[in-house]
Amino acid sequence: MSGHILIVEDDPKQAELIRISLASEGYSATVVHDAPAAFRCIEESPPDLVVLDVMLPGTDGLGICRWLRGRGDTPVLMLTARFSEDDVLAGLDVGADDYMTKPYSPRELVARIRTVLRRVRGSAADPNAAVLRVGGLLVDRAKHLVICDRRPVACTPDEFALLAVMAAAPGQVFTRAQLLRHTRGFNRASTERAVDVHVMNLRRKIEPDPAKPVRLVTVYGVGYKLVENC
Repeated sequence: MSGHILIVEDDPKQAELIRISLASEGYSATVVHDAPAAFRCIEESPPDLVVLDVMLPGTDGLGICRWLRGRGDTPVLMLTARFSEDDVLAGLDVGADDYMTKPYSPRELVARIRTVLRRVRGSAADPNAAVLRVGGLLVDRAKHLVICDRRPVACTPDEFALLAVMAAAPGQVFTRAQLLRHTRGFNRASTERAVDVHVMNLRRKIEPDPAKPVRLVTVYGVGYKLVENC
C-alpha cells in the first residue's frame, strides 16, 4: 500500500523521523511546520492522509482538522504530547480518525497509518464493502440503512456508526475506547460510558430479547462484539 502523506509537525526532527519511516514503507511525504503551509499544501495537492500534531504555533491541530472536515473526509491521524480523556475527545470531536501520544514508536505510527488508509480505501474501492452482512443483520454504509431480520431499523448517526464498525469485523471484541475512537459524532462531553448507552439502545432494536442479547454481546471486562452467524 502506498500513498502521499502530509506531515504537519513543528518539530523538524520529529517530522523528519516520520518522513523517513514512511519512505521506508513506500509512502511519499510532504513536511510542513504550521497551519498556513498545511492549508496551501492541502489546497494545491490533497494528500491521502494527514499526520497532524495538535500543538502547533498559531492555528493548532484541532483548528486544522476542523477546517479539513469542512472540506471533505481526508483521513487524519493526530499526534499529541498530552493524554487525557478531554484531549482525546477534543480530537475525536473535530473528526480525527486516530490519535497517538508522544513519545511513540515510528513503526506503530506507520502501522496505524496503514490501517486507517486500508479502512478508508476498502470502503471506497470495493463496492461490496459498503454492504455488510452479519447473520440476519445487514448494514448498508452507503445508504445509511440497517435491516434486521428483513425489517428496517431506524438508528441514530452514533448508533449506526457503532454498528457499522462492529459489522465490519464480526466476532472481534472492541473496547469502549476503540469504539469511541472509530466513531465520529460524540461530543466532548461524551465518555466511554456513552458507548454503553448506544449499545443498550441498539439492543432494543436488533435483539429478539434485549435483556438476553445474542447478537450484540458483552465480553465482560473487555467490551463488546457482534456475533457471527446469528
